[in-house]
This record gives sequence, C-alpha cells and structure tokens, in this order.
Amino acid sequence: MSQGVRTAPEGSEQALSTAYDTALLDLDGVVYAGGSAIAHAVESLATARAGGMHLAYVTNNALRTPDTVADHLTELGIPTGADDVITSAQAVARLISEQVPAGARVLVIGGEGLRVALRERGLEPVDSADDDPAAVAQGYGGPDLAWGRFAEASYAVARGVPWFASNTDLTIPSGRGIAPGNGAAVEVVRIATGAEPQVAGKPLPPMHRETVLRTGAERPLVVGDRLDTDIEGAFNGGVDSLLVLTGVTDGRQLLAAPPQHRPTYVDADLRGLLTGQPEVSAADGGFRCGGWTATARADRLELEGDGEALDGLRALCAAAWTAAGDGSCELDGDKALARLGL
Repeated sequence: MSQGVRTAPEGSEQALSTAYDTALLDLDGVVYAGGSAIAHAVESLATARAGGMHLAYVTNNALRTPDTVADHLTELGIPTGADDVITSAQAVARLISEQVPAGARVLVIGGEGLRVALRERGLEPVDSADDDPAAVAQGYGGPDLAWGRFAEASYAVARGVPWFASNTDLTIPSGRGIAPGNGAAVEVVRIATGAEPQVAGKPLPPMHRETVLRTGAERPLVVGDRLDTDIEGAFNGGVDSLLVLTGVTDGRQLLAAPPQHRPTYVDADLRGLLTGQPEVSAADGGFRCGGWTATARADRLELEGDGEALDGLRALCAAAWTAAGDGSCELDGDKALARLGL
C-alpha cells in the first residue's frame, strides 16, 4: 500500500482471501461482540481458511492469555490455537525485554495475560514497587483491579523506573456497555507522576512488528472495526486494511476520517473477505460506485442513484476524502447517509 493520501476505497478483482496471505483480525466488534460470534463470522472465516488464508487474531486486550482467547474462539466454532493469537501483552513484553537485563523484575499492573507474556520473555513479574523492579508494565486488569495497584505503579515511576503500557485504549466494550479501558488507568498514573509511558499496542509499530514476527505474514490484511487502532495501525505498518461495519465505526466517522484512518476496503462484515471489491471511479464531477454517484458541494455531500448501500458509502468516501485532502472532511453527509440507511 502506498503511504500517500488515500482519496477513495480501492477495488479488487480477486477475493481478498486470495489476494492476501494472512488476515490480521481484531476480535471485539469483528469476530465477536459481548462474547458471542457476530453474524457471518464463523462461516466466513472457515471459508477463508479452507481457501488457504492464514487467520491470526490481534487484540489490544492484555488481560486474557492467548490460550484463553484461542479456547473462546474454538468454542464459538472457529478452531484456533494459541499461536494464532497475538496480544498487546506480548508486544509490550518484547519491548521491555529489549531494554532491561535478562531475568529482570517487572512490576505488573494488570492481569494474567501480562504476567504470562513477561515470563515468556524471561522476565520476573513482581507486585510491589519495593521489589526493585527494572520496569513497570501496565495492561488492562479487568474491572476488579484494586486501586492500590495504581499507587504501586506511581511509586515506582516517580523513582524513575521505566514505564511501559500495553495500550492506551480509553474504553473497552462490555456486555453492559462501554467501560474504562487501560488508557483510562494509564491516565491515573500519568496524572500522579507527570511521566509518559512507552506504549506497545495498536496503532503503534511494536504491535505490528510483534504480529509479523509471530505470523510470518508476507501479504497481510488488517481487518478491524476501529479507525483509531486497527486502521491507523495498518497505516503505520504500511499494510492494507479492511474496515467492517459490525463494530464501533459508523458512516459519519468514516466520511470524516483523516488519511491515517482511511481503510483500503470497506465492507459490511467478514463476508467481505470472500469477495472482490468494487471499483470507485471518477464520473460527472463526482465519484461512482455501482449504481451510486457521490459529489462534494460547497457545504454538503450529495448522493444520486440507487443500488447496494455499501456502494453508495464507498462513493461517498471518495467524495469526502478527496475534498478533505490531508485533513478531515467537514461537509454535511447526514442526508446522503440517511438515503443508505447508515
């Protein structure tokens, strides 16, 4: 993928599952939601795998171990081994191991996934700032993480101990709604110390490096539902991406996306892996995809025609992103999106 400014979704004559050797799949909002498989996910992934595509699951959640994630996916009907799961805990553990002595103690503010990842790299997890840690590792520890854990991190960081965070997602989805994520917990320590952590997870390069090292992917396709983690992570890694609309991103956010948040492809769900992608072409002063033509006017986006709603959205993306250039589109697209039911 070119790192120039993307002004439209791309087309593909080949099914994406054959055009790319490995799908790097986000989990929540892509494969499952609230613990249950998203519609069409199980059968789409089975078909992609049967056709030769390697499937890897990439998550910023540092709480669960790869074994736990793999077991969950297998229970949903998606056969998965622990080696197919890459977590931000693994990425931050590698980052730490490159900067501290072998066997060093690391103060853990988080859950079992982070402890397992640190041990995998030959490091010793400890629980107190008084255990002479060489680093502090902070990852999501679940809703029951004790407040005193943040104090331990703050004591160590204030003494100058290097501080690392698995990721800085401010929120995390739960069965009851949106809950504070690791990024919110990181802010607690930041406020207490004034320090800044080194961060490993999506969208930053350490996570992409960890993923490629563990999968051996040569032509990877990042598949995600979030613009600011999945799609930006693909952009930072210089690889292509597929945005699926089964998670947090809506049409308005997609049209307003700055260059680093613009996906290569857009589709409704994981069935998009099994098909080609339609071309978006310039036409009549606007952009055409399928039966739709989208045009950028002085203060709004206009849409004419009919056909598949996703084709209309792709055309609108081209009009919005072209008008915005290297910024964010501020044109009103609500009426056009409403025509598409989006």
